[in-house]
Amino acid sequence: MSGPSPSMPVAGLVPAPRQEPAQADLLVRNAKVFTGDPGRPEARAVAIRDGRVAALGDDHDLGHLVGPGTKVVDALGRRVIPGLNDSHLHVIRGGLNYVLELRWDGVRSLRHALTMLREQAGRTPKGQWIRVVGGWTAEQFAERRMPTVAELNAAAPDTPVFVLHLYQSALMNRAAVRAAGFTRDTPDPRGGHLVRGRDGEPNGVLLAAPSALILYSTLAKAPALDEADKRTSTRHFLRELNRFGLTSAVDAAGGFQNFPDNYATVADLARSGELSLRIAYHLFPQTAGQELADLKRWTEMVEPGEGDEWLRLNGAGENLTWAAADFENFSEPRPELAEGYEAEFEKAVRLLLENGWGFRLHATYDETIRRDLAVFEKLAAEGLFPGANRWLFDHAETVSADSLDRIAALGGALSVQNRMSFQGTAFRDRYGAEAAAHAPPVRAMLDRGLTVAAGTDATRVSSYNPWVALHWLVTGRTVGGTALHPAGGRIDRETALGLYTRGGARLTGEQDVKGSLRDGWYGDLAILSDDFLTVPEDAIPGIESVLTVVGGRIVYATAEYEGLDEAVPPVSPEWSPVAHFGGYQSGARQAALVTEAVAESEQHRLWRVARGGAPDTPPPFLDPCFEH
Repeated sequence: MSGPSPSMPVAGLVPAPRQEPAQADLLVRNAKVFTGDPGRPEARAVAIRDGRVAALGDDHDLGHLVGPGTKVVDALGRRVIPGLNDSHLHVIRGGLNYVLELRWDGVRSLRHALTMLREQAGRTPKGQWIRVVGGWTAEQFAERRMPTVAELNAAAPDTPVFVLHLYQSALMNRAAVRAAGFTRDTPDPRGGHLVRGRDGEPNGVLLAAPSALILYSTLAKAPALDEADKRTSTRHFLRELNRFGLTSAVDAAGGFQNFPDNYATVADLARSGELSLRIAYHLFPQTAGQELADLKRWTEMVEPGEGDEWLRLNGAGENLTWAAADFENFSEPRPELAEGYEAEFEKAVRLLLENGWGFRLHATYDETIRRDLAVFEKLAAEGLFPGANRWLFDHAETVSADSLDRIAALGGALSVQNRMSFQGTAFRDRYGAEAAAHAPPVRAMLDRGLTVAAGTDATRVSSYNPWVALHWLVTGRTVGGTALHPAGGRIDRETALGLYTRGGARLTGEQDVKGSLRDGWYGDLAILSDDFLTVPEDAIPGIESVLTVVGGRIVYATAEYEGLDEAVPPVSPEWSPVAHFGGYQSGARQAALVTEAVAESEQHRLWRVARGGAPDTPPPFLDPCFEH
């Protein structure tokens, strides 16, 4: 007699039907996958289902996950990394203005930059401004100099032009001076200076002395986009960030970013499922004197963590009180903060901690950090530090070893940015090569086991290109090639990549779902144009993503993958600089233009030498607006 049929009940049990594994939504194969997971650092393929990593392995291991609905992407042997996370990016404010800005990020010659400006003047309608806002420095140009006001006037005689240069200055043509309402009777604002000609009229040069408020308040006089165009602008800015492999960012808020009004655009995109970047945001009191009132009101409106995996509140900062904030203009002496700011600052910190809020603090200099830490140590005596609330210092270029030990004892973290890529020469000239060699001391932070995350502080000064920041982390060089950090103070490429992935996730409490490619974690990754782990150092800033995935969605695709990404609406308004030039400038065209600029610049120098107008040996770098 035969045994029981497997389809019949036996002792009350029915065998379960054979389960086929659910198919993947996306499979990336034939790749060199750097997972960021020490337990499994490498793979050849990644499968994503329902927005999460479903499996990692070799191509043949994951073949059974391919079904009729699976999108299969052949990486063609390229490097795949976890999606990058900029831990300090002004992404919300940047998105609201992106399509209005003429970006000089990546432009290699002043000659080409001025050509872009001249062309844009021809298409900018009456009443609008041309704005060059951040992402560049004179050191990146072949000519090694800034434009002059005369050059701006020649390029755009009738269209207002505002060119922001780091935290230091802005240049305006005659039309912009008129549009801003500056006259001989306009007083210098506190912390700023209107440079004037012999006739007493403003000549178009604005100096931060040391506060950049004069620069930002002047820029705020330019026309803003309407609500529909802000939405389109934000989508294109997020797509531009996806272009470089960014899948997450921590928004550091900032001046002229009011809550909830200026957060409405990203909130609307989140509700409609149109964000292509995960954003954790902060809230920043805007008006001196009412910071405590703002913070108290916000603690009654929202809670940290409120939102979802695409848009969520992370805490307060990067300023809590205006009096506690120093300035990062390295062309000016370090500012002395007011005596007694600690009293209001302590109230702000206490309010946040007692309501379960974390915070981040802008602090450039160790002198500021030490004063803040004294407040925290006073509160620690009451049991408020270290606590469950995440907190960190941003920037910390001159933080001391003693302060790092105190930060560690209080459970703090740090977020570092590549501001020295753009301001490193000015810092070295003011504080010396030895100080510049440790600004900021990233290696010392890591040696203490501190949580450290990396970012750019874009968009008003540094470029939003994360590969420029990663280049600085591993080489210690400015965008102009000036060496600042010795080998012992630099970090290796895998460590740097960890600061740009796992580090940012720790700052937002997402270290168990984001920052590595692991089973069950977010399906966020980028296929790179060049292998970050092996390319020559000077090629790192030129890396881009050829395909970026966020939550299993292909949000950016180019090269062989053109057309696989989600559609975005056309750039609006039509005259936008982004519509014509795009964002970050790179590629073969830049290389050809810089060769022409170098030749032209050398011919001009020799002409001046022959007439006694220049020394036989050219200076290595000169920023004519700031010679000390």
